Amino acid sequence: MSGLVWAGAAAVLALWWFDTPSVAGLADWLINAGRITGLLAGYAVIVLIALMARIPALEHGVGTDRLARWHAMGGRYTVSLVVVHGLLITWGYAVQANTDVVNQSAVLLLSYPNVLAATVAGLLLLGVGLISARAARSRLRYETWFYLHFYTYLATALAFSHQFSAGADFVDNLPARVVWSILYIGVGVVLLWYRFLLPVRQALRHQLRVSHLYREGPGVVSIVVTGRHLDELAVESGQFFRWRFLTRHAWWAANPFSLSAPPVADAMRLSVKDLGEHSHRLKHLRPGTRVLAEGPYGAFTAAARTRDKVLLLAAGVGITPLRALFETLPGNVVLLYRARSEADILFRSELDAIAAGRGTGVHYLLGSRQRRGADVLSPRRLAQLVPDLSERDVYVCGPPAWTTTAVQGLRAAGVRRRQIHSESFEL
Repeated sequence: MSGLVWAGAAAVLALWWFDTPSVAGLADWLINAGRITGLLAGYAVIVLIALMARIPALEHGVGTDRLARWHAMGGRYTVSLVVVHGLLITWGYAVQANTDVVNQSAVLLLSYPNVLAATVAGLLLLGVGLISARAARSRLRYETWFYLHFYTYLATALAFSHQFSAGADFVDNLPARVVWSILYIGVGVVLLWYRFLLPVRQALRHQLRVSHLYREGPGVVSIVVTGRHLDELAVESGQFFRWRFLTRHAWWAANPFSLSAPPVADAMRLSVKDLGEHSHRLKHLRPGTRVLAEGPYGAFTAAARTRDKVLLLAAGVGITPLRALFETLPGNVVLLYRARSEADILFRSELDAIAAGRGTGVHYLLGSRQRRGADVLSPRRLAQLVPDLSERDVYVCGPPAWTTTAVQGLRAAGVRRRQIHSESFEL
């Protein structure tokens, strides 16, 4: 995947190289540096959109959280390229015209085709980048942050028109225009299909509805969703859907929740903890409520396994995908489950029954994170609980900070990075 992205970036640089016979003088150097950063920004933004287009091959093969990390990292570089592009081009033309940057900015905005549109596009991308910064993200509701990202599509459309009307590498280069158009239109079609049309098609085909709800533990409810032809979804344990419950207050929010049990012929179960306004409302769903489910997504499945032996390491509501994996993964599987107290253990009877059926062990590690967390995740404690730890694949799921600490403890205990599998929805 990364090799393909870098090959595309090299092709973009080759486009500039073959279209630029020589560079002479400060103005020429600045303008051409601006051309390069503009081309790379135009390429990068379409790659970012493709990463989040929910293409099954990427979602299942790479994993949602890794795609999200790549998207976040790439977004920072893309915004930087856009800003630098504008500054270099303006500076270069100012030097060429022997004027100052302020006057040249006015000339570019008022006289050059679609430069104003490109400026709006750049400001939109900068705004999306700012709200995605960790400090700003923590102050926004997930749904607000999610929907503000739709401005990226408007920015991309505005930037595309600017590239063709003012981009020196496209104005008189028909092959480049054709290839660039295919790239943008292709990603646009894929995005439209997987993020908008396919969910509608699935909704009409599967007719999902809430069957019933029941309490699993403090602040946690399980929701059973039934429908038709669910076998066609080819769901695997460990995967998740983005669920949209069609009630007056919840229809506009599509949040990711893992299946907490392997799917059966006509039903799927998800388990939700009351962690915010949206999840709180889900406790009050009524049987018969229509459901839209996008997915399945995620690479947190048996396909990630590299060893015969497996350790499942869970904390809190992170047990949900691991409970499904515990039932379906073949071979030698051990489960370590950290919870605050006996009352906070989810699926206790189910986990005990699965363990008894497969003749394996479940270790319930009780106590607050502050009092017991560091000890439980220390290399010595992990090795005591699972003596053959380094011989196992480890699936980790829990709160983000806990998961990070768990991975550090596993690495210190001798578990190789490729044996550790985790997936987060927090990015």
